[in-house]
Amino acid sequence: MTETPLVSVRDLRKTYLNGGLSTEVLKGINLDIQSGEFVAIMGPSGSGKSTLMHILGLLDRPTSGIYQLAGEQVNRLSEDRLADLRNRKLGFVFQAFNLLPRTSTLENVELPLIYNRETSAAERHMAAEAALQSVGLTHRLRAMPNQLSGGEQQRVAIARALVSNPQIIFADEPTGNLDTKTSTEIMEIFRNLNNAGHTIILVTHEIDIARFARRVINLRDGSIVGDILNSPAAV
Repeated sequence: MTETPLVSVRDLRKTYLNGGLSTEVLKGINLDIQSGEFVAIMGPSGSGKSTLMHILGLLDRPTSGIYQLAGEQVNRLSEDRLADLRNRKLGFVFQAFNLLPRTSTLENVELPLIYNRETSAAERHMAAEAALQSVGLTHRLRAMPNQLSGGEQQRVAIARALVSNPQIIFADEPTGNLDTKTSTEIMEIFRNLNNAGHTIILVTHEIDIARFARRVINLRDGSIVGDILNSPAAV
C-alpha cells in the first residue's frame, strides 16, 4: 500500500489582485512530500517560493486547487480550524527570528504551548527546556534576546518551532541574517533534526544552504522546473 503523503497539492494556483490587475504567482503546482523528508524550495525573487510556503504552512489560502495535509483537505477549512492545525501540527522558523524582546529564552520557547489548555506550566517548562537542549542552549534559559548573538537567537526560534512536536518545521530563509559560519551551524541543527525524524521544508535562494536538504525543488515564474534528490553537503 502506498504511503499517504504528509503534504499533497494538486493544480495549486495563487492569484493576487492589485488595482484591478491580476498576477498569477503560482501556476498549477503539483507536489507530494512524505513524512521525514528534508526539502529545500529554491528559486529567484518572484518565483513564488515564499507564497508556496505560506500556503503549505496554512498562513495563506490558494486561489484554487487542492491541498491535503496528512490526508485532510485543508484549503476549505475555517480560520479557527486552520489556526488550530498551525498550532498543533506546524512549526515556523523565519529569517528575522521574531522573538519577543522583553521575554526570556525559556519563555519565548514556551509561547506555542500557552494556547494549549491541556498543558500545565510545569509541562511547558519541561518541554521548552528539552527543545532548547536539542539546539544546545540549555545554558541560556534566562537570557533575553538582546543578550544573544544572531545564531543563538535563531537557535531559540528553532527550539520554539520544535516545542509542540510539530509534524512539519517550515524554515523561511532561516540563515538570511547570519554569517557563513553561523549559517552552517544552523543548517547542521536542521540536518540533525531531520535525522531524528522531523520533516523540514526550507525556503532559500542560496545553493549552499539548499545543499543540506535531501531533495531540492526549483521554482521559476510560479511553476516547478526541477525536483531532484540531493546528496546532502558534507561539513
